[in-house]
Amino acid sequence: MPRHGVDTVDDYMREEEEVVDGDMPDFVDEEYYYGRGEESGLDEYDMLTKVTDTSSVQARKGKDIQGIPWEGLNITREIYRLTRLEQYKNYENIPLSGEAVDKECKQMEKGGNYYEFFHNSRLVTPTILHFQLRNLVWATSKHDVYLMSNYSVMHWSSLSCNLSEVLNFSGHIAPNERHAGSLLEGFTQTQISTLAVRDNFLVVGGIQGELSCKALDKPGVSFCTRTTYEDNAITNAIEIYDSLSGGVHFIASNNDCGVREYDMERFQLLSHFRFPWPVNHTSMSPDRKLITIVGDHPDGLLVDPRNGKSVASVVGHLDYSFASAWHPDGRTFATGNQDKTCRVWDLRNLSLPIAILKGNMGAVRSVRFSSDGKFLVVAEPADFVHVYSSEANYLKRQEIDFFGEISGVSLSPDDESLYIGIWDRTYASLLQYNKRHAYGYLDSFM
Repeated sequence: MPRHGVDTVDDYMREEEEVVDGDMPDFVDEEYYYGRGEESGLDEYDMLTKVTDTSSVQARKGKDIQGIPWEGLNITREIYRLTRLEQYKNYENIPLSGEAVDKECKQMEKGGNYYEFFHNSRLVTPTILHFQLRNLVWATSKHDVYLMSNYSVMHWSSLSCNLSEVLNFSGHIAPNERHAGSLLEGFTQTQISTLAVRDNFLVVGGIQGELSCKALDKPGVSFCTRTTYEDNAITNAIEIYDSLSGGVHFIASNNDCGVREYDMERFQLLSHFRFPWPVNHTSMSPDRKLITIVGDHPDGLLVDPRNGKSVASVVGHLDYSFASAWHPDGRTFATGNQDKTCRVWDLRNLSLPIAILKGNMGAVRSVRFSSDGKFLVVAEPADFVHVYSSEANYLKRQEIDFFGEISGVSLSPDDESLYIGIWDRTYASLLQYNKRHAYGYLDSFM
């Protein structure tokens, strides 16, 4: 990951003034667009900020899913979308990578309808720390979601509509268990760059290489460590998985070019592999025989987890990659890149991707396969999440369209719910989409 002196979205936005980050008040001409407030008798500030949740029933009746009061503005949603597409500047480390892709690649056909809008929760306010790291939303069931909100890891229950704090990193966090290698003094004011939640385990990574582990059914934190004391230590991604031995392990990808594997029982470092460039994301294959490694290089690597040696590479992306995921078939995997594409690869022939999936505006920052393998969820930095049908060879997609930076996307383990975190100063929220089912007449008797 480049730009080591820029750690937050705000820092990035100050340094890159041409980039639009999705905060509507920042780039809408208020006098022009909000001019109808007086005519309607509405206070302009109230019109923008007194926004409520949106239910599926309200959306079907025409309410904007984010509660944006288009009827009171001097611009339509359609025109504003066109303006947004024109103004949004995709961040690139390799200049013109996005333009090259635009010339070479066409978007896949729209028309898929796999998930339908269910609810937009305004009580939930996701946030982003580093503009390139967007794995900050995780669903552990179709009703339970964990996400970052400022310094806090929060839990949202869509059943009870209850938002609760799991861990607050603004003060002092210290482990309440003793494990070899654990920093018993803990951390103070940890800036959280990434997290992962699976089953009963939560692992949180920080800007200075911090790792904190928690069992969700126990109070406090079980383990704290710092992966490295190098200046360039950001924890870029974490993946939790079941090992072949039956225990739960996790992998941390760091900006110091390291990939580290830990067990979740004794919290011991099991392996540490180094690569020629900062590692932005890793994902373990279903059979645990390969790790996908992507980072500050256009090419991705397939690595043997037993020794860290590269066994193959994938060539085709034009910029740096920040996302990867395996299909449950164990043969197919996807990589997401700042060249605005997600590329899908097949182990049986890695010379060319089997699909190149182009975004609308920006880098592919998150990719997720559904657990049944039928869908691939691809998230841009802002405004668009695409759901592709793997059964249709990725030739058809559903486009989910909104306004705001995306803090993360997550499918529930049963694939029934899709959650999207939206970071925005006015319209921050958590979108929930539910899987569509074609129930037959007799299903009502089951």
